[in-house]
Amino acid sequence: MELSHTVKKTQDPRNIRRCKGSEIILEVLKAEQVDTVFGYPGGAVIPIYDALYDYKDAIRHILVRHEQGAIHAAQGYSRSSDKVGVAIATSGPGATNLVTGLADAMIDSTPVVCITGQVFASLLGSDAFQEVDVINITAPVTKWNCQVTDADDISAVLAKAFYIAASGRPGPVLIDITKNAQLQETDFAGYEKCTGIRSYHPRPEVKPDYIHKAAALISTAEKPFLLFGQGVILGKAENELKEFIEKTGIPAAATVLGLGALPAGHPLYVGMLGMHGHYAPNKLTNECDVLIAVGMRFDDRVTGRLDQYARQARIVHLDIDLAEIDKNVMADVPVLGDCRETLPMLTELLAESRHTGWLSRFRSLQQEEEHEVVRKELFPGTGELTMGEVIHGLNELTGGDYIICTDVGQHQMISCRYARFTGSKRNITSGGLGTMGFGLPSAVGAKMANPDKLVICIAGDGGFQMNIQELGTLAQFNIGVKMIVLNNSFLGMVRQWQELFHDRRYSFVDITSPDFPAVAKAYGIDGRQVAEREQLRSSLRAMLEAEGPYLLEVQVGKENNVFPMVPQGCSTSEIRLK
Repeated sequence: MELSHTVKKTQDPRNIRRCKGSEIILEVLKAEQVDTVFGYPGGAVIPIYDALYDYKDAIRHILVRHEQGAIHAAQGYSRSSDKVGVAIATSGPGATNLVTGLADAMIDSTPVVCITGQVFASLLGSDAFQEVDVINITAPVTKWNCQVTDADDISAVLAKAFYIAASGRPGPVLIDITKNAQLQETDFAGYEKCTGIRSYHPRPEVKPDYIHKAAALISTAEKPFLLFGQGVILGKAENELKEFIEKTGIPAAATVLGLGALPAGHPLYVGMLGMHGHYAPNKLTNECDVLIAVGMRFDDRVTGRLDQYARQARIVHLDIDLAEIDKNVMADVPVLGDCRETLPMLTELLAESRHTGWLSRFRSLQQEEEHEVVRKELFPGTGELTMGEVIHGLNELTGGDYIICTDVGQHQMISCRYARFTGSKRNITSGGLGTMGFGLPSAVGAKMANPDKLVICIAGDGGFQMNIQELGTLAQFNIGVKMIVLNNSFLGMVRQWQELFHDRRYSFVDITSPDFPAVAKAYGIDGRQVAEREQLRSSLRAMLEAEGPYLLEVQVGKENNVFPMVPQGCSTSEIRLK
């Protein structure tokens, strides 16, 4: 993409003043209404931090304990709000520590802007202290990146960065700014917001012919099925989705990242898709006659074996990103465009309908899953505590009025399956990359974006230790995140695969962990452990009623598994209940 862009004129020649590049960076953040940044200072960003000293009343800086924590916090901030998350890191290892989070944000379409410092331009390519080619390193995991070596370019490049990050299909952007550009003084006449870039078209033109073809196909369907993903949430098309299914009577299922776009209690919502999703939507994918995909990318965890995925169905695919059309599953009718625009166009063309018999098939399979899986997970009665009954206890005590930030593993799938997400932007989880260590720092960001909401981090004993140092961030800034560590003394998801597919050869998954509440208390954070069912509800209540951050460690069954499950290499029809 070229640097030339359309701007919203805000500058007044009378306001031209001399500024350092570092000050211009802060002026841009203010103009973009950034009120919180997450970062860690270092030599190559000292000028930015020096300027930040004078902007403390306008921009909160949250000092994380690791740069990976900064970008995951920026992700949580963005995913739980309508804002772009911002992270700052120094050059070299500071910049490379952002790469995992950038990859996570890229595959999960999360708008973040990362600002990294760089050595003086005169030293580029000389292997200077803490120099690394961050542009080439991050090119595959960013929507756009750019290196700035002159203060005169800072404002325009950052304007472009915020526009690209948030427009169309969102994603991460990284701007690398050399130290001389930060220190350089230049004339600054005010910020010009970017509103368009030549050759970049984030909102594709909708072709009415395809809308009509899609409507004609859907109107003839006897067993239509709708799958929706995070694109509905990113497009703010929740109401449009609801109106579509309520008019057509089509049952709808969510991807992991689509959870909450349709309230969990909606009568046409039939559950979650995927490897550990619900039985009915996975099973009946291979029985529907028309499959309507809205804002989802047919990830392998959703499709299972592609050569056996919905072969009997005609496919209608609505997506804003042309690259996703026909990438994994060929569409009979591709509908390119923003689903907030395309869904109402489709709805208008379709007659009111009901598919009572087809919907009853879902209900029948849901009852089977309820008997074989759900009751045993949520109401075991005896034996060791299960992860599911912890989530069920949260539902009962909160009514589902929470934001849950999960780590990755068995607890993640249990949370996605049983948490009652009553609205969008309440399920903050690492979907496409599956990043262990995501939960705690993303919860930091979510709580900063939503100070008046209950934010709960749910993690396993393995993933929690990957960024456990962010307890220091919670403590220093008194960020009231509630943390639940579901401890089964295993790397549980890997152990489950080793049990089911590798003859119980438990190879290096037995993990020893610290006394988590004791670690929290070393940071000045209250907490407790619970292992008895009789103490679970009171322990959850104590956590919810506590002021400030709180850690609850729950000892759960060591060899409990997450079911249903579609084994890798199998079709969705081969989903197992046990």
